[in-house]
Amino acid sequence: MAHENRSIKQEHANSFGQAAQVYEESRPGYPPEIVDWLVPAGARRVLDIGAGTGKFTRLLRREGREVVAVDPSAEMLDVLRAHASGIETLVGTAEKIPLPDESIDAVTFAQSWHWVEPERGVPEVARVLKPGGALGLVWNSRDERVQWVRELGVAMGTNDTYSPASLDDYPIGSPFESGEVTELSWVQKLDRRRILDLVRSRSYFLVKSADEQAETLREVESVLDRRPEIEHDGVIELPYVTQAFRFRRG
Repeated sequence: MAHENRSIKQEHANSFGQAAQVYEESRPGYPPEIVDWLVPAGARRVLDIGAGTGKFTRLLRREGREVVAVDPSAEMLDVLRAHASGIETLVGTAEKIPLPDESIDAVTFAQSWHWVEPERGVPEVARVLKPGGALGLVWNSRDERVQWVRELGVAMGTNDTYSPASLDDYPIGSPFESGEVTELSWVQKLDRRRILDLVRSRSYFLVKSADEQAETLREVESVLDRRPEIEHDGVIELPYVTQAFRFRRG
């Protein structure tokens, strides 16, 4: 059963390459304040793992800071390079990072830690981090405390409902010290087409059959049709909560 679950997880993880451009155009960004909270001010070399098309990676850039992006999908990294210059890109995973020991000041996982096998990923991240280096985990969740957003989630068939952040959900363990957590509410502004693209960019959608995909999109459009009040001059404000966790390597 464990092998079957890993296979399903891998199928979902590998699905992103086929929708790299849609992912870039529709997925939300991140509040810059979260980056400032996650990454120590003195960090000079930062690694973003599961970087995808670089939504979070680009925010890591600061004057004098070197940024490295690692992702298992070469297609996603192609899109990243097209949108951001000066970022080193490497194909790899959290379980096998193509970098030397103690070469990184901070490691971030934006919307990607749930793909990691912690028993292998935690020691590998610790290996590349310098002593005292930071590990940061960050997620965007649609704020389904809002009724129409909850209806949208049901239509999409997702289970990523917002719930208050808890360190108990992420027992990183040794050699990392006990962590800290914060969250921030914000909105993504997009039109109806971008909402449909947002659905198309999700792993659970990409592995569905064509008929199942069409039905999901019909359900989403039905929600939008029933809620004309959410759209103003073609713009829909989709509320999000960004949750972030940081841990220090002992």
